[in-house]
Amino acid sequence: MTDERPGDDIPTEAEHELVGVPDGFDRLWTPHRMAYITGERPSKEAGDGCPFCSAPERDDEDGLIVHRGEHCYVVMNLFPYNPGHVLVCPYRHVSLYVDLTDDETTEFTRLTKSAVRALEASSGPQGFNIGMNQGAVAGAGVAAHLHQHIVPRWGGDMNFLPVVGQTKALPVLLEDARSRLAAAWPGE
Repeated sequence: MTDERPGDDIPTEAEHELVGVPDGFDRLWTPHRMAYITGERPSKEAGDGCPFCSAPERDDEDGLIVHRGEHCYVVMNLFPYNPGHVLVCPYRHVSLYVDLTDDETTEFTRLTKSAVRALEASSGPQGFNIGMNQGAVAGAGVAAHLHQHIVPRWGGDMNFLPVVGQTKALPVLLEDARSRLAAAWPGE
């Protein structure tokens, strides 16, 4: 009996000979995403590394703030799914929708509607995804501070890149999208 297996007679190349040989995949390097992937997550305590507590402390352009209300504000998503992807956040560091005060809930809803109107006026999307993830197990990247996503959608905006390459091509810079949205924000 021999130790030979079927296919042992097929010639193979040594691994060191494969370095630099194209494998048929194009790669889109996105090292900036590592800040999100490996970044610290805020604790349940307000301000402890929370991007939604620190954003309102900056000026609008630096903090990517589109609109400020009394209890809540609208900010560009730093890691957007599509151009114009915004988040509605309460100023107060609270993790659950049911923990908002009545005034916060009213403004949270009003700002969501205003964001949709501003996105329609500034970029004419054909649809929207609107929602929030409550808790890390539900997909919240920042579970400690409530935020609602408003993602504008266009026919054909989902192509092979996110499916195969887990990469999103965004044709508009965050700063430009923020400026257009702020300019299109409906009057109160």
